[in-house]
Amino acid sequence: MIIIDPIMIEHLADIQHDIWAHWMDYLFSVCTDNPDGSVSIPADAVKHWQRQIKTKYVDLSEKEKDSDREQAISIISRTIKEKNHA
Repeated sequence: MIIIDPIMIEHLADIQHDIWAHWMDYLFSVCTDNPDGSVSIPADAVKHWQRQIKTKYVDLSEKEKDSDREQAISIISRTIKEKNHA
């Protein structure tokens, strides 16, 4: 049986929200604003991200893996800091 610490859930949810917010900020920065308040994603970005979605991590380029590794390092670092301050 796995016992999940509610404090750890909140900590990881906070990290996940930061990851999502950072991604959304980036996404909106590459989009074109439309007069109605919506945005359009450039076709080349859509093609690139659709390819990444369909690609397993092991098959990504090293540059793409490095981006995921940076996120993993950030999660580990923040989790260790949280544990040390608890």
